[in-house]
Amino acid sequence: MIIDSHCHLTYEPMSKALDETINRANRDGVRYMLTISTEDKSFDKILKIVQDHKSVYGTYGIHPHEAKSHQHIKSDDIISKVNQNTKIIGIGETGLDFYYNHSEKKDQINSFEEHILAAQEKNLPLIVHTRSAEKETLETLEKHLKNKNTKILIHCFTGTREFAFKLLDLGAYISASGVVTFNKSKDLANTFRDIPNDKILVETDAPYLAPVPLRGKPNEPSYIIHTVKFLSKIKNLSFDEFSKITTNNFFNLFGKLN
Repeated sequence: MIIDSHCHLTYEPMSKALDETINRANRDGVRYMLTISTEDKSFDKILKIVQDHKSVYGTYGIHPHEAKSHQHIKSDDIISKVNQNTKIIGIGETGLDFYYNHSEKKDQINSFEEHILAAQEKNLPLIVHTRSAEKETLETLEKHLKNKNTKILIHCFTGTREFAFKLLDLGAYISASGVVTFNKSKDLANTFRDIPNDKILVETDAPYLAPVPLRGKPNEPSYIIHTVKFLSKIKNLSFDEFSKITTNNFFNLFGKLN
């Protein structure tokens, strides 16, 4: 069994062939998928998907790119959205992205902090996007983790080895996407080789970042098997062993799924 811990089933082209996409994933051993919220207006679509598909769960959150247009979203609003369905099991994706700066840094940080507060109140995992913002991501998390334990999942990790191990010190889980399979990602692969097995999850971030040998194609949850194969090889584990490890890690973070 494999769990795709981060995909966007509301995005094209998957949204136009949703049943087929989910069925292909199930046939390839992807038992569950977590479809991720990035903006408020798409949340109703996520609710419908999780209601209609047994193997799909969801989250609520505002992507850092969207922070500028969601400054009104506070922790109480996030909690209210999460409470709409028990299959909404995480908060995010949130975080900081200073690579593109589609939203002002202060707006991103404010939004990130509201998500942290909501995650702490609900005791749900916080799904964190971080790019070109390692220092600020750590500072924000450390500021809010002083007094409360927080469940953290760093999605699609592409940062430095030093950053990874500082996040591990905070108790974070770290998720690998198809990026780890790219030829240019040798340093990233070495980092994941050394991250403790009990802290690794896997994801597609579909429709983005299809793994080798499908790089360049629109990604989908069934393609996660290539990332699992790659990681199991560098971990010197069988495909089944590594699949079981990452599945158990997902359950340890998010709880058992029905």
